[in-house]
Amino acid sequence: MEGNAMRNLLNLYDDLNWEIADNYSDGTQRKVLRDENGAKTFLLKLPKGFKMTPHSHLTTEQHFVLEGEYTSNGKRFPEGSYQIISSGDEHGPFESENGALILVILDPIIFEGK
Repeated sequence: MEGNAMRNLLNLYDDLNWEIADNYSDGTQRKVLRDENGAKTFLLKLPKGFKMTPHSHLTTEQHFVLEGEYTSNGKRFPEGSYQIISSGDEHGPFESENGALILVILDPIIFEGK
């Protein structure tokens, strides 16, 4: 049991395990916390001046703003805020003037009939 607990222990704020976040603005980083059976949980570090065009997903997406703030669809999401985006809903554009740290949770994609 202790081995599994240690394997799953990650520090959200350290400098380890960060990678370049593909499909995001230059300078955006991602730290994957969970990626199994289609479910994903990761930290997203938005750089100053972050911008992203509107888009949608095949699954529900949740955002928890841990540090900083961003705007989406003209609405401000400051530190401590939460946003849930339903499957198929277009969201964005996203912008962050001073950067942000966001915990992102993506539900697995469920195909009808399976």
